[in-house]
Amino acid sequence: MTAGDRLEQWLASVLGAAPRQQELFETALTHRSAHSRHNERLEFLGDAVLNLIIAEELYRRFPQAAEGSLSRLRSRLVSGPPLAQIGAEIGIGGMLRLGSGELKTGGFRRESILADATEALIGAWYLDAGVDAARELILRLFQSRIAALQPHVELKDAKTRLQELLQGRGEELPVYVLESTEGEPHEQTFRVRCEVRFATRGGSVVSEGEGSSRRGAEQQAAEAALRQLSARTVS
Repeated sequence: MTAGDRLEQWLASVLGAAPRQQELFETALTHRSAHSRHNERLEFLGDAVLNLIIAEELYRRFPQAAEGSLSRLRSRLVSGPPLAQIGAEIGIGGMLRLGSGELKTGGFRRESILADATEALIGAWYLDAGVDAARELILRLFQSRIAALQPHVELKDAKTRLQELLQGRGEELPVYVLESTEGEPHEQTFRVRCEVRFATRGGSVVSEGEGSSRRGAEQQAAEAALRQLSARTVS
């Protein structure tokens, strides 16, 4: 099977139909490290389409939700981590065209690259098949995540929830430590360690997070710490 045949087969399985302009999708799957004709313009377009369709769906699905709640719900869906997770779920990493440097450092698994390529794929499908086809793809990819949303719950970020949980238990606040920063200045990956020490009963919880910004990595580490604390409570 040639690379073109493999791409065509993968696109048909993900999109649910064969695209008319395969060159659009070749561009959508090309990172700037590999070629001057890369996916950043399609990423820009896909981001706009994605935000519109998700906003429209949230507006329709949650008629009682206020504007602020809708904004937080949308942010939770279309931020880097869930986009990268969706990209990984559909196997987009294995279809990417990356430069030698990114290949050596595992760029096909990098959160920012997966998220950007997922948005570029949406942008390409919008141009190729129109807004209705793009809506069908987006809602299918985000179906389980939309269904899990709880707009009646105050959607605070993970760091805030972790801090409030520890304060409520009379424990010390978490400490975030920057472990490493990798990549070019315009496309860095931050790794952060979150340490929670229990003054009242001893012991600690240590978690890690990764993101395209230090804040994003801290949020991921806090989310991982919350999962560990929840598991401890259940057990």
